[in-house]
Amino acid sequence: MATSRRTFLGVTVGAAASTMVRPLADAFVLSDQNATSPTATPAPVRVHAAPAQVVNSFDPDQALATSMDIQSREAINKLYTPENVNLCLSAGWGPISYRLHTPETIDYWHWNPNGRWTDAANQRGYFVGSSELGEPIRDSFGYSLPHRGCTHNGGTEYGYSRLTDGDPKTFWKSNPYLAKAFTHEDDSLHPQWIIVDLGQYYDVNAIRIDWCEPSAREYEVEYWVGADPMNWEEPAMDSTGQGGDYLPVANQAMGNWVRFPNGAVHEGKGGSVTLKLADNLISTRWVRVLMTQSSNQPGPHGNDDVRHRVGYAIYEVYVGRLEANGKFADFVKHVPDGRQQTATYCSSTDPWHTVADLSPRGDQTGWDLFFTSGITNGLPALITVPLIYSVPEDAAAMVAYLKKRGYPISWVEMDEEADGQYYMPEDYASLYIQFADAMLKVDPTLKGKLGGPVFQGINQDVSVWPDARGNKSWFGRFYDYLKSHNRHGDLSFASFEIYPYEACTMKWDDLYRNRELTRKTLQAFRDDGLPASIPLMNTESNLSGSLSGYMSDIFSALWLADNVGSFFAEGGALYIHSPIEPSGIEHGCQGWAIWGNALWDRNEKLIGYTAFYHASRMINNDWVTHRSGTHHLYSADVGIEDPAGNALVTSYAVRRPDGQWALLLINKDRENAHPVRVAFEGGGTGHFSGTIRMVTFGSEQYVWHGADSTAHADPNLPPVVSSIDVSAQTVFTLPKASVTVLRGEVAGLTA
Repeated sequence: MATSRRTFLGVTVGAAASTMVRPLADAFVLSDQNATSPTATPAPVRVHAAPAQVVNSFDPDQALATSMDIQSREAINKLYTPENVNLCLSAGWGPISYRLHTPETIDYWHWNPNGRWTDAANQRGYFVGSSELGEPIRDSFGYSLPHRGCTHNGGTEYGYSRLTDGDPKTFWKSNPYLAKAFTHEDDSLHPQWIIVDLGQYYDVNAIRIDWCEPSAREYEVEYWVGADPMNWEEPAMDSTGQGGDYLPVANQAMGNWVRFPNGAVHEGKGGSVTLKLADNLISTRWVRVLMTQSSNQPGPHGNDDVRHRVGYAIYEVYVGRLEANGKFADFVKHVPDGRQQTATYCSSTDPWHTVADLSPRGDQTGWDLFFTSGITNGLPALITVPLIYSVPEDAAAMVAYLKKRGYPISWVEMDEEADGQYYMPEDYASLYIQFADAMLKVDPTLKGKLGGPVFQGINQDVSVWPDARGNKSWFGRFYDYLKSHNRHGDLSFASFEIYPYEACTMKWDDLYRNRELTRKTLQAFRDDGLPASIPLMNTESNLSGSLSGYMSDIFSALWLADNVGSFFAEGGALYIHSPIEPSGIEHGCQGWAIWGNALWDRNEKLIGYTAFYHASRMINNDWVTHRSGTHHLYSADVGIEDPAGNALVTSYAVRRPDGQWALLLINKDRENAHPVRVAFEGGGTGHFSGTIRMVTFGSEQYVWHGADSTAHADPNLPPVVSSIDVSAQTVFTLPKASVTVLRGEVAGLTA
């Protein structure tokens, strides 16, 4: 089962670190500090610098960004002060992305507290936020869905499924927007399902379903044979249980759904049904009910809205054994508690809810606060629109509101983490089209700005249960659906998140496989048929989806620099580093740490910076320059390896708009410095000339001590800046465990 990829959300105000560290200086400035005459033979760094050898081009104001996600309700009032906004911006990133957490908590987002309910008298039903301008929206909240069918998904830690809560009055209901009335396709093309995970293998031969309405007329009951069917992208553990390589795509969700011998039901009548599924007991852990035709009868919410009559609804489900005496032995735990009940999963959930379902957790920054606080850095923002737990009318109203306000929007992500919600690709694609239609009708200028599906923290393709053609690729099937409906033109970018490592098994050697993980991730989209003309965007990233001590270690600086460089080297278009806001010390795997750039005490006062922060400033202020235009990336070869063949030094070269060259060099060797000599090859052999700028940050400036709640960095010094007079023979020393930027003029190249 996929795990939470962003457990940092909503905990900006944390426990305090008790150790003060010095305020940030811009840098320590030295002269000729790292131009040396080492005894070791310098390794050549060869930049392939011919004009025809450009591997990517990007404008930092469009390509290097950060994000703002859900906060605690207390933090919102403290975060958006001019002082703290400037602190966030000082890390150097350009635009910002608005991240939406409500899909992960299975909540309906009231982006505007003001709006209308379909059942206004009882303040329940389907909610549409008001597009009318009024008081600025400062806060917005999620509302838990009362017809939820998932105990867990890729992000939620709270709530429970109504399928096994033991309450005969509550029920799960599928999303009506996946029924024929809205898809304009036969319901069998968007089958809905529920899965019961018994937690261990049992000998099963019976199921009891307490149907609500609309019930299923045609359905099958199946069991799973194979590896975990809910594992669409997770890494496999090796024999030591200490982590391992990611499963090949062909092995993810490896297995098949097999219909029980007596599992096919035709002309179902609803009500409470007990089915003897087999004459013999069958050992299984996972049981699925696959529904393909609805009764289309009104349910408990009445007959006044077609959405109450379409789809499927179930009060409670029981899986077990039918004894010879006719008694049903139930293996399911029926408890209104997600930590204790037998887990269930579902294909979709009805977004119907009530005013009483307001979630007590988290505050999504209101649109007006977000766009007027200064956090957008004066640049168009990437925003997120909910689909999976929303309605098209609400998305259209939100777009209308933003348009009236005149807020600049660069891109629109269509929901977040559809794979983490266990949505089938064809279902997500259908919603994508419906919501795109509603939004483009209100604001046609969004044409060319919509994209998705925002995969959760992937290192490779996401695979799911095979379709009738045997295709397991989630993205491939999603894109095929858009093409088959002639709507692939509405996918203007493909997006995903980067959380490459597991918090508790992360190790230094993971740095060595970063470039390969990046390559596999981006190439998977192209292999699935995405044209090269459609940009690939990492819209959220960090080392892991759970807190790890490595996040505040010097490791994080090296990873960030290498991840940014490799992302663009492999053809990426937009890189977003998360999160931007300061936070307090927390206990994670492998030590105490924080998620982001700056450390707050209990009173939300700044007391220190992290390795992420220093690396961010080097990337954005030294390697590239914002507000300057397009930078061109060239490949660079460095032949420094360890005995196992791991590249110890990686390099990424850019030709800047001012004509200077800048090299980003990462020395991943924890124990040794490495001398290098730089050559630019292409139309002659060039070299740095005159006086160049060298900026270095590594383990000599920063060491994290994370053994307990007093965690801090000591030393905690800013990068070292050197001004160096150079020639073709100059040797540069890359300190151990460090990030270095060399920037200056190059002589000897011809056009």
